[in-house]
Amino acid sequence: MSATRPLPRLGPDNRAFWTGGEVNELRIARCGDCGGFVHPPRPVCRHCLSYNVAPHVVAGTGVIDTFTINYQKWHPAMEVPFVIARVTLDDAPGVVLTTNIVGCDVDDVAIGDTVSVVFEQQDDVYIPLFERTASR
Repeated sequence: MSATRPLPRLGPDNRAFWTGGEVNELRIARCGDCGGFVHPPRPVCRHCLSYNVAPHVVAGTGVIDTFTINYQKWHPAMEVPFVIARVTLDDAPGVVLTTNIVGCDVDDVAIGDTVSVVFEQQDDVYIPLFERTASR
């Protein structure tokens, strides 16, 4: 299968985030000391500077914070138009994912829509995308 999206380089800090979709899990790094979420994933908590950071499975539900419709064909294999959105996660305070909204017409997307994660597999990467579950 040829990649239709540019893929991230996997490393020890981000591997859990990019591969959790294999078992249908959205994994966000969380500090074991203060409980704060750390995204993008990195080895040190941005809240308390602890190194006690590990992947934590979250529900994968959230709300569209803002979005734009992209008409520019940035990658030859990507179909346009598509929605680029910021999604605030329900159970990971402070975490906002920049992602795509899929499974609906681009004109149906609205700020405040609730969404849930779906994964698109490419090679050993599972890209977290979101589908609308309800409109505002």
